[in-house]
Parts: sequence; structure tokens; C-alpha cells
Amino acid sequence: MTDADINFYFDPICPFAWMTSKWIRIVQAQRGHTVDWRFISLRLINAQIDYDSHFPAEYEAQHTAGLRLLRVASAARELHGREAIGPLYAAFGARILESGPDEGRAPGWQADQDLVAAALAEAGLPASLTAALDDTSRDAEVQAESDEALSLTGKDVGTPIIHFEPPRGVAFFGPVISRMPDEDQAAELWDHVVGLARFPGFAELKRSLREQPQLPSFGVTTQETGEVEDWHAGSRRLKK
Repeated sequence: MTDADINFYFDPICPFAWMTSKWIRIVQAQRGHTVDWRFISLRLINAQIDYDSHFPAEYEAQHTAGLRLLRVASAARELHGREAIGPLYAAFGARILESGPDEGRAPGWQADQDLVAAALAEAGLPASLTAALDDTSRDAEVQAESDEALSLTGKDVGTPIIHFEPPRGVAFFGPVISRMPDEDQAAELWDHVVGLARFPGFAELKRSLREQPQLPSFGVTTQETGEVEDWHAGSRRLKK
């Protein structure tokens, strides 16, 4: 346990978690909140799902890449402390989601050793941590933290999950955002989300995704609206 103001559960492969995390970093700076960056694995929470039947062909490789990156994060946290995870997640996201689409990349490229080594270097961590990519002994820790996240919201959700003012504060999935609020909107949006979640009778508020995330990895620039495609369904946990 930590005394952070916000526990943020992320899978480094999820574009929605990444977009929300960028917003949370703005809120963190504006409000002085502390954030504990925690793990939730799309690959593990979908372990009982037949990928061939429920997801596009590349999703199993992508979700597995996310798990492999979380193993590296687990090793970094064990050896270098919880404060290492925020910079490492930022370095992963910059390389995976803030770079342009490349059709020549094979599914799962996001856990390439060179990419991971570069991210570790940017975060001030040793390249030796790449050895954790295939360290399945770390999956139990990632699974336990994924279970912890889902215990806060219920299982019919995905990434990210946010717990504000733990252990007794409110927790919720999302919010799923496709574009960044500006500096003035960031804290206002946070207040609205937390205020809604604090109402004891609140259950769910939802609408369909109207545009692709404004991220270079999807070829969508800031303030440009991209058409929604089927890819977004698999980035979050599939409802059963």
C-alpha cells in the first residue's frame, strides 16, 4: 500500500490508458496530487477468452506485449522503487503510442528489446532490466494487481482504472477520452468525473466511441477527427 492520492492502473499497450494518463499528469501538476502507477494486464484479464473468436488477429500479440512490458516494470519497481514506474510508463508510451504507424511492424513489436532498452535509458534505468521481458515468475504479481484493480470496479471493465483517495476513496474505469483537454479544462474534467463517482447511487454513464484517439500511432493529429474502426473494442476488456 502507498499513501498516494491516486492509484492509476495501466497496461502500457492500451491507447486509452495512455491518453488518460497524459491527462492525469496535467491534473497531478495542477492539483499537487501524488500518483502511484500500478499494473493491470489486458492479456491476463482476458486469459479465459478465445482470442481467435473475439479479437482481431494482432490483438493477442499486442496484449502479450503489454504483459511483457509489465514484467519489466515489475522488476524496475522491485529494484528501483515505485517512483521509477511513472517515468518508465512515460517512456514506453512515447515510443509505442506517440510515434507514427508503421505497417512493416509485426504484432507485438511494442516489446522489442531495443525499444525497451531505449525506454529504460530514458527513464534512467539499467538496460539489464530487459531480461524481465520473459520472466513469467512476475506474472503472479501482475495478476494480483490486476485482480486488485478489478475488485475496485467490478470485472466488466478494462483499462485504465483510477482509485482516488485510497483506500476508502472512489474508484472507476476510465474515463475513456479520445483527445486531450486543454490546460483550463483538465482540472474541470477531473472534478466532474470524481464528483459523479462520489455519488453513492452512480452506476454507469456511457456512449459509443466517436473518434479514434488523437495519437500519432493511429495517424490522427491533434484536433483531427478520425473515423472509428473496430480496433477499439479489443483494447478494453471484452464484455461477457
